[in-house]
Amino acid sequence: MAAILPFSPRLIRPSAPADEAAVLVDDLHPPVDLAEDLDRFRASIAAYLKPEDVAQVEAAYHFSVEAHRGQYRTSGEPYVSHPLAVAGTLAGWRLDPQALIAALLHDVMEDAAVSKEQLTEKFGKTAAELVDGVSKLDRIENQSYEEAQAENFRKMLLAMARDVRVILVKLADRLHNMRTLDVVRPEKRRRIARETLDIYAPIANRLGLNDLYREMQELAFRHLYPNRYRVLVKAVRQARGNRREVVGKILEAIRDLLPARGIEAEVIGREKHLYGIYRKMREKHLTFSQVLDIYGFRIIVKDNPTCYLALGALHGLFKPVPGKFKDYIAIPKANGYQSLHTTLIGPYGTPVEVQIRTAEMNHVAESGVASHWLYKDEQAMSDLQQTTHNWLQSLLELQSASGDSTEFLEHVKVDLFPGEVYVFTPRGKILALPRGATPVDFAYAVHTDIGNRCVACRVNFESMPLRTELKNGDRVEIITAISASPNPGWLSYVVTGKARAQIRHFLKTQQQKESVALGKRLLGQALRNFGINRGDVDAATWERFLRELAPKGKRQVLTEIGLGVRLPAIVARRLAELRDRQVPETTGDAEGRQSSAILIRGTEGVAVQLGKCCRPIPGDPIIGIIRRGHGLVVHTHDCSTLARQRGERNDWVDVDWDPDVRGSFDVGLRIVVENQRGVLAKIAAAMAEENSNIVNVSMDDDRGQTTSIYFALQVNNRGHLANLLRRVRRIPEVVRVYRIKE
Repeated sequence: MAAILPFSPRLIRPSAPADEAAVLVDDLHPPVDLAEDLDRFRASIAAYLKPEDVAQVEAAYHFSVEAHRGQYRTSGEPYVSHPLAVAGTLAGWRLDPQALIAALLHDVMEDAAVSKEQLTEKFGKTAAELVDGVSKLDRIENQSYEEAQAENFRKMLLAMARDVRVILVKLADRLHNMRTLDVVRPEKRRRIARETLDIYAPIANRLGLNDLYREMQELAFRHLYPNRYRVLVKAVRQARGNRREVVGKILEAIRDLLPARGIEAEVIGREKHLYGIYRKMREKHLTFSQVLDIYGFRIIVKDNPTCYLALGALHGLFKPVPGKFKDYIAIPKANGYQSLHTTLIGPYGTPVEVQIRTAEMNHVAESGVASHWLYKDEQAMSDLQQTTHNWLQSLLELQSASGDSTEFLEHVKVDLFPGEVYVFTPRGKILALPRGATPVDFAYAVHTDIGNRCVACRVNFESMPLRTELKNGDRVEIITAISASPNPGWLSYVVTGKARAQIRHFLKTQQQKESVALGKRLLGQALRNFGINRGDVDAATWERFLRELAPKGKRQVLTEIGLGVRLPAIVARRLAELRDRQVPETTGDAEGRQSSAILIRGTEGVAVQLGKCCRPIPGDPIIGIIRRGHGLVVHTHDCSTLARQRGERNDWVDVDWDPDVRGSFDVGLRIVVENQRGVLAKIAAAMAEENSNIVNVSMDDDRGQTTSIYFALQVNNRGHLANLLRRVRRIPEVVRVYRIKE
């Protein structure tokens, strides 16, 4: 039986006069009426489904007709033409009956008030789950369009993680909407086109649906940038005529060469897609005349060894361009794509891209994960299924690590772009990462715990910074420590969605724990101003207080106090009022306070920070300020930043150093020295003898008889610093020593 081509009807004629761009798309999808459309659909499903399955799919069609009766698309076509076209696309991929039923019914829950229970009863649980996965959520009051869209994407992607057919239905739905976008108002057309380029086309690419990916890009480009599209259409048509002779010569030469070498092959000449040409022009700042390789050739052979034989023959016929060869057979792309790519210099210096692959690879390249339904038993397909399954499971990890739908969508967008860098683990396993990935991205790709405990790395057996950009073929080894935790600074250079989501998740969780603990201490201090211990506030008082805050719980209130979002004095006053206590008039008077200061240990984490402006160390007189969203920030009494905030005393908190404070604290020194050989070594030795760690050293450029050397050090406390300063001052070449606070 002849192969069934993907079903792609063009049901809607453009409302405006056809321009060159519209004609190009309409030539691919000529208008047909609904009767012809239905006949083609029936013929396509009868070619591979059992008669009883065909009857079930036809029942779903009649149900859809009744559900959408009286509903019309913007173009005036009966609404049922849309689900029929979506089902037709899936039939072209030869999907199972449940997927076809879901395609025919994918809008009935939203547009016809049909319940999930009704669908389950009539068509089974699987089909109902698929329809539910594609259906949008009801928009919540006061929710913006962007938030609603993000929430719908999250729902759809999580449903896809459970059953990939959800996204196949959604992609076919979006494809037909894009094909019939001419009748939609311009602003909505641009929004849908942008959404398609950012989300749906990359998902199609990630699943290996190459033909769908390319068509979505072309349609989105046409509707997003209509003028640029028209100009490129015209330029390509002119170039087609100018270069026809050259392309014909190359095609003839390849077709003569391969049989002469005993290689049976199908050779196909093809024109590059307009959006690919446009993107190359934009990214490389080229004019159209500078984009020479707008034509390519695809060679399809019988097996893997023949791919490499054909490659050798071609390199003997035309000279290859150095650095333009890629072996995606040995190392497939993340979406399962396999092929050999090479660029050759043809007649008259024309560069030509050639792809060499087997028939099976070609099928996977065009149908991707949808080919799973055609080749269920073949080993080659199991690798593709496993790759897809791993990516779908990673979506569940992103979901658990992301705070809200918008953040989740942001992380998914990052991961939708194909991996460009292939690196090796110490055991020789290959990992595909996005371009610009770092060892931190690699660590999280291996396992979340490896990323969270990462402290250093070796790239190609050499110790390298964690922010190093990885290159193809790098061997990466991650060094971990049990006590290590993610560094907020990693967020400035990681590129994968998983790494970004897991780092943010850890920091948020850690910050919340520390903020709750700090919130308890701050509230306890504020309550003592009213003569109340924190333990004296009973559950009933808290319950009355929380009723005023709607859904917020006690833990959330303590977190907000710790983060500086909510002032502890106001919470304490309200709790005191609810306990029917009289509020003392001396609340704001420091002399009337009965509270003790909050003790600072320096190990509280992100909820308590030491001011970078004055860098306090144990022994310095200190005061705390509540900063919104940052928690408690500790400054020295003479800090100039503190002086500028004298009017904001409500934010001030009494703090003191814990007697058992331990750890290392940053301090800055400026040391003026005589400009003599060896003086830096003497100072460094003196500091080492005092067990002080030097973090950074710099010096003035203007060096006369004396020069200033600046040290960033770590000390234990003020006494440790005093001992260090005395030792440094005993060095003969040292003229003066200053502690730098600003």
